Amino acid sequence: METMEALHLMLGSLAREAGVFGRVTRADARPVEEHVYDLVLEAQEESWSLAVVGSQGPTSPSEVGKALRPVPGDQAVAVTAYLAAGDLVFPGRMRRDAAHARRAAERVASLLGWNAAWWTNIEPSDTGHRWNPVTRHTFDGVVAGVGADAVFVLLQLGDD
Repeated sequence: METMEALHLMLGSLAREAGVFGRVTRADARPVEEHVYDLVLEAQEESWSLAVVGSQGPTSPSEVGKALRPVPGDQAVAVTAYLAAGDLVFPGRMRRDAAHARRAAERVASLLGWNAAWWTNIEPSDTGHRWNPVTRHTFDGVVAGVGADAVFVLLQLGDD
């Protein structure tokens, strides 16, 4: 099975809950923040009715880039699994099977290659997590990985 096809299958598994969006594209010369911003626009178009009226957030790829920080692959796998199975609005509540999400996240990392570069807007803390927003929603979390052949982005949106 080709890498892109396998990544699309994993994405279908990881981004199947309401409020979780993803995209897989072929690697290109564009910076990661452009790939993330493309998904942000797509997700906001689908879920804009859920966002708080008058809310503000990044409005360009460069603003999204300021919210992202590089992370090692093992941390990216953990964030990917959390965004697929956890709930940003209600930390500790699982929206689906965490073990399945973890296996799918590990497969994505394997397909991108262990030398892939990863970014997220989430910072783990003792009280759960903190994040720098990449959308206009109350809560958001994103993880993006760039391998030699593909770019993978997973985004969870939430509003209370």
